[in-house]
Amino acid sequence: MTRILITNDDGITSPGLHAVAIALHNAGHEVLAVAPSGERSGWGAGVGTLDDGAEFSAEQFEISGYEKISAWSVDGPPAFCVLTAMLETFGKRPELVISGSNDGANCGRGILHSGTVGGAMIAQNFGLSGIALSQKRTLDEMIWGTSGDVAVAAVNWIEEAPRKTVLNINIPNTTIDKVKGVRVARIAAFGTTQTSIAGTVPGNLRIKVSPREVQLASDTDTALLDEGFITVTGLIGYRSENERGRDAAESIERYANRLS
Repeated sequence: MTRILITNDDGITSPGLHAVAIALHNAGHEVLAVAPSGERSGWGAGVGTLDDGAEFSAEQFEISGYEKISAWSVDGPPAFCVLTAMLETFGKRPELVISGSNDGANCGRGILHSGTVGGAMIAQNFGLSGIALSQKRTLDEMIWGTSGDVAVAAVNWIEEAPRKTVLNINIPNTTIDKVKGVRVARIAAFGTTQTSIAGTVPGNLRIKVSPREVQLASDTDTALLDEGFITVTGLIGYRSENERGRDAAESIERYANRLS
């Protein structure tokens, strides 16, 4: 059993976070959920103001039907939520950090801005490993159970990886039996969409998100996710050439095949 901290940037009420917390709880792990009280996307690894005397609110939260899962909302971004848990604000310090599952993919160079990825990366500051989980958003209903399945599989092998390993995992929005497999991927130049800014200065600027028009290399995270694969990308303490890392990706694939 591992004491696992779960956070995200979608907020404590997110069904993606609940699915991961419940799956890990049912697998026998001790789960502590500490997540922002509301939407905190785009914060990266930012923690906000840490001036002496600064105050923030922290409220207990209940995941319906799973009262044994300790859950808290914090008025701050995901990296700050991890920081508070590491300082034992909510009890014994966790042994692993999982951030997500995010409502939407986090791949391509845009992960530099991702609060989901930032929440996982800050684990390294405390000598721990971290996993960022994101599920690609589609027009269909989000099948969050797949993120829960992948989270359980990932925990089964990341404990054997080098200390301070941080991985970014992206998951197709489909049932586990329809996932094509798992691939170790490199970071693409673009994510699943393109973002631009419209408007003039001085004046009002407006974010515009449009479909990606750039052709991407087939071995990148975005391209493989589009093809229906779970992608595993090493961010810190892990390289695709690392034999342990390849074994780790293969172990998730074997787990997915057993559920098909």
